[in-house]
Amino acid sequence: MNTDFPNIPRLFTAIAECGACMVYLCMLQKRKGIIYNALISIIVVVASIVFLISTGNAKGALWIFYMICASLIMLVYIVLSSKERVVINVYCWEKAFLLAEFTASLEWLVQTYAAPAMMGHDNIFIYIFMIIFYGVIFVLAYYAERKVIIRQPLQQLTSKEIMTAGIMVVLTFAISNLSFLLKASRFSSGYLPDIYLIRTLVDSAGIFILYAYQSRINEFVIEKENAAIHTMLQRQYEQYRHYQDSMEMIHIQYHDLKHQIAGLRAETDAEKRKEWLDTIERELDSNALASRTGNETLDVILGVKIHQAKRNDIRITCVADGKLLNFMHVTDICSIFGNALDNALESVIFLQDPEKRMIHVSVSSQKQFIYVGISNYCEAKIDISDNKFPGTTKPDKANHGFGLKSIKRSVEKYSGTYTIELKGNWFEVRMLFPKQN
Repeated sequence: MNTDFPNIPRLFTAIAECGACMVYLCMLQKRKGIIYNALISIIVVVASIVFLISTGNAKGALWIFYMICASLIMLVYIVLSSKERVVINVYCWEKAFLLAEFTASLEWLVQTYAAPAMMGHDNIFIYIFMIIFYGVIFVLAYYAERKVIIRQPLQQLTSKEIMTAGIMVVLTFAISNLSFLLKASRFSSGYLPDIYLIRTLVDSAGIFILYAYQSRINEFVIEKENAAIHTMLQRQYEQYRHYQDSMEMIHIQYHDLKHQIAGLRAETDAEKRKEWLDTIERELDSNALASRTGNETLDVILGVKIHQAKRNDIRITCVADGKLLNFMHVTDICSIFGNALDNALESVIFLQDPEKRMIHVSVSSQKQFIYVGISNYCEAKIDISDNKFPGTTKPDKANHGFGLKSIKRSVEKYSGTYTIELKGNWFEVRMLFPKQN
């Protein structure tokens, strides 16, 4: 390492690294409460400062080794504080390390040129300037990053994206510190101001590249999600058309059998005739459609779902004024009720007690709004804090879990509101639509 040039004070580097971690931890789910996270933060800040100051005289390969150790302290800090998946924690650690390098480098550059009188290390104004500058940079970084650090794209991160981001960080760090490590290199500078400037510019370029990379990941995930939801809507509509055809056939058979019953009443053996007719009528009633709601699409969906429910000892109750939904397009009715009832059926079918396999559907008028509610008995532990989407229980998480998102999208199309709630043992999806003029 070239000791002719003053490096960034190790105290500054330590605080920059811990502060950068805090920026990303503010956007991640915390592992425990405030006291736990505060205690972890204090321990890590002290450990980082002690480690970097005690290794401040290292040179060459040893300096690189100590920087790797310092970065691992950042990783430990994020892992201990965040309960996100490992790949998410590693990705945020990579971004935090680069942000820390850029912040410390920029602060040292500004301090060197803007306040040369403050270069004495005993001057209290140095630390005041450093704290204010770091605070401004980290606040700006937080507001910039929270636009791209979106939970859904983060959940889709794979080891390939993590490795790519890691390579970007390593290359940025290596190039930005080339002049400190290799003074005689053809790509190095021997002029101190140039070294500071190159270091800052390279780090800033690395940050912008990672920002653009994350934005592209977000766009890809959103495009994939939109395609999946569109496919789901198409499938729901196709199922509805199939159900409609099936229901028409059932209606035809139903009415044909009614006529047959009228003829069978001429049977001479009274007891035999009565027993036969009662059996047929019971079968017809068990396969009859749900009560008419006033909306043909809703009638078809409810009829099929109720039939599916009966085969699995599931009871569906319905109090619905379907005429209130006549303003909706058929695909949106399919999306809302098809997805919600599918999710409810999948949930209650695993209950051991058949008496608990209950689903309720409600469509009613409430003042200037139309209320739609689909609820089911639920014994599973579901995290719905902040009204977020519950995660899919299917193994293939990347290609499932779009049902509730599809519902939400259909609801928002009509300026409606969507909430989910777990009350006791009842999971409920509730929607409110303003009445159409």
